[in-house]
Amino acid sequence: MITVAIAEDHQSLIDGIELLIKYDENFSIIGIANDGEALIDIVDKEQPQVILTDIKMPKIDGIAATKIIKKKYPGIKVIAFSMFDQDEAISNMIKAGASGYLLKNSPLEQLLLAIKTVHAGGTYFDSSINLSLITEGSVTSAKKSILSKSETEILKLIGYGKASSEIAATRFTSVSTVEKHRKNMIRKLGLKGKGELLRYALEKKYDFE
Repeated sequence: MITVAIAEDHQSLIDGIELLIKYDENFSIIGIANDGEALIDIVDKEQPQVILTDIKMPKIDGIAATKIIKKKYPGIKVIAFSMFDQDEAISNMIKAGASGYLLKNSPLEQLLLAIKTVHAGGTYFDSSINLSLITEGSVTSAKKSILSKSETEILKLIGYGKASSEIAATRFTSVSTVEKHRKNMIRKLGLKGKGELLRYALEKKYDFE
């Protein structure tokens, strides 16, 4: 069971999330906070596995709270759940240590997938977010941080001109697994297809050493 804490100052949204999660035995909400200060208190007491937090909150905002929490408990995963889709907000949450970013107009069911993904060590960003548009200076580090170790290794092999079958043989895995990683990277990096992924890999293969 994945334990979750929520920081959100709109009660109706909290009610919706609770209604969604309470019937799923894979999740358990162990704390709800209406501001960043209360969230930190809950984390100190309960140490949830995943945190879902708004950015704009009273007392301590979500970015500052995430920095504090990740410094004390680096293993806890944080997902931003916000109405703001500005590049600066997304970049700041990534820098603070967030593993995911969802917009509040996303279907609530996406939350479950996001929670599962970050809990398993991955990252999850709203499909409407184009990470390639994040302001220069944070984009390279942001993109590095959202790729898993396996994805980074596969990206380098793509950059060296390896086909999926060759990558699969090198990594002792299946072609379908490599293709799944390709699709995930395209989504995470805000690209439009395999052609853009190849161009990105060619440009960045030495940056991911």
